[in-house]
Amino acid sequence: MKVETKVYLPPDIAKALDQLAARTRRPKSEIVRAAVASFMSPDGAERTEAALIRRLDRMNRHLERIERETQVGNEALAIFIRTWFASTPRLSAQDNAAAQAMGRQRYGDFLDLLARRLSTGSSLTDQVFETTKGAQASDAPDPEA
Repeated sequence: MKVETKVYLPPDIAKALDQLAARTRRPKSEIVRAAVASFMSPDGAERTEAALIRRLDRMNRHLERIERETQVGNEALAIFIRTWFASTPRLSAQDNAAAQAMGRQRYGDFLDLLARRLSTGSSLTDQVFETTKGAQASDAPDPEA
């Protein structure tokens, strides 16, 4: 036995329901009945939860990649600064102006190089991990030996 129920829909949803019924050649009652049953079914919540879990997992992997790349960048910067301090003597006051002019020129060269490297899509992180994989592969024992 079916019970008649009156439902009020906003005009845009009523129009979409009419279009779907015409397109699929199904009665509007059948479409609404399926939508309500799906909305009220317990697996609806499970499907939503599964979709959320997949999305959170994808976001977690993205954050882990960002963390890894940030760690590589921080370590590279720390090594560079430590090396620079260890190998660069202090300048006298008279050499300071010439060093600043040369520093501006070298900084411009650095920015040009950085722009070229970024335009290729290659990153330091990729290069580090490729080098690491190559080193690990060459360290592995030869299976034919």
